Amino acid sequence: MPKVKTNSSAKKRFKVTGTGKITFQKAFKRHILTKKSTKRKRAMRKDGMVADSNMHFVKRLLGMK
Repeated sequence: MPKVKTNSSAKKRFKVTGTGKITFQKAFKRHILTKKSTKRKRAMRKDGMVADSNMHFVKRLLGMK
C-alpha cells in the first residue's frame, strides 16, 4: 500500500496543539489595515480554532485520519 500524502497547503496553514486541537491564523490581517478598527485587528492576532464540524475534513487533509 502506498503512503497517504499530506496536503501541502494544509500543512502550511494549520498547526496541531498538544491537546489535539487544530489552530490557524486569522485572515484579513495582511494589508489595508487603516480602515479596520483596533479591536478587530487585535482579535485577528489570536489563533483561530477549527470548529468541530470541520475537524474531520482538516484532519483528513493533514493525514491524521
